[in-house]
Amino acid sequence: MQTTFAIKGNLVHTPQCGKLELHPQAYLVCENGTVAGIFETLPEGYQSIPVEDYGDKLILPGLVDLHVHAGQYAYRGLGMDMELLDWLEQNAFPEESRFAEEAYAEAAYRIFVDGLLHTTTTRASIFATLHRPATLKLMEMLDKAGLPCYVGKVNMDRNSPDYLRETTGESLAETRRWLEKSGEFTCVRPILTPRFTPSCTDALMNGLGQLHREFGTPMQSHLSENLSEIAWVQELCPGTRFYAESYARAGLFGGDCPTIMAHCVWSGEEERALMKEKGVFIAHCPQSNMNVSSGIAPIKQYLREGQKVGLGSDVAGGAHLSIFRAMTDAIQCSKLRWRLVDQETPALTMPEALYMATKGGGAFFGKVGSFEPGYKFDAVVLDDSNLPTTRSCTLAERVERTVYLSDGRPCAKYAAGRKLF
Repeated sequence: MQTTFAIKGNLVHTPQCGKLELHPQAYLVCENGTVAGIFETLPEGYQSIPVEDYGDKLILPGLVDLHVHAGQYAYRGLGMDMELLDWLEQNAFPEESRFAEEAYAEAAYRIFVDGLLHTTTTRASIFATLHRPATLKLMEMLDKAGLPCYVGKVNMDRNSPDYLRETTGESLAETRRWLEKSGEFTCVRPILTPRFTPSCTDALMNGLGQLHREFGTPMQSHLSENLSEIAWVQELCPGTRFYAESYARAGLFGGDCPTIMAHCVWSGEEERALMKEKGVFIAHCPQSNMNVSSGIAPIKQYLREGQKVGLGSDVAGGAHLSIFRAMTDAIQCSKLRWRLVDQETPALTMPEALYMATKGGGAFFGKVGSFEPGYKFDAVVLDDSNLPTTRSCTLAERVERTVYLSDGRPCAKYAAGRKLF
């Protein structure tokens, strides 16, 4: 594989939240999988490197999906008239139970990986199911596709159907076996994945906290998504002041344990303060929050507070893998919140949404989501010539039209300096 090369086109990224940086007809140089720089003309030291010239096409950093359920991909778009807890019982749990059958899991995950590969998403944090062999198969497929992802074997030892529940000891033993095998992959990494507090006993949470301390594995779960869920957590965990403490007391909430929490629709002041203190990443999933009637997360407020915020598709709560769709949904939801709930906090802008989709969520993976020197060379090339208009659009306007109007399928895609297609 060529380790030093350049691509040329209309480069757009957001080194700062809310500010587009535009580089028309510029060169983006890759050295050993990282960005060496953006140049109007190639410097002398790079004159002889291969160049892929994409002409007038748009080049953006690869997008990041901070929250998606691979085991739910088969029924996306179904059951959208239910609220969260009913939706889990009637849709999610029956489908996920089928992943005990390895042939079914392989067929379902093949469809998911192919779908993800041909989106603008270059990195994702993914829920599998509680089945260890199927989870390893998903990791193998993603690794072969060259997609640098986190994948989690789900943990559940209470409040789920008999056919989709482990004993506490079984859950921890299977998680340990999974972690021990996960080191075999090149670009895919494990992430601890207690589904959410209602489905995990204190003993299981504490055991996962011990596995984190032993293996150094990060963690992902759900937080304050739905009012009924929050009330349930208060019943299950009477010693906690707010939902996040059910994770924090097990050592699974930021700090030394890098953490993604999906949704945070109803996080109160104390919970938000703890999230900021511990550096927890919020995965904002606007389409899912609308589909299962959870609410409108105060994302602009979170950005103003200095929270770490990225975007998630949350398939199958969300019906689309496209993070472009997540961007536009986030903007539209924030407009409704501004108009109907909080007139003091304005709506999100397109540059803010692009930042969350790239550098904001990418920070969970390290230096990811920007074309600044030293960042991972993740890039997607987009052809907007199939979106005709009589308008003469600026480069920023072309990006906006592409986000709103395109099918989100790039014509070329790079992850960590490797061209995927």
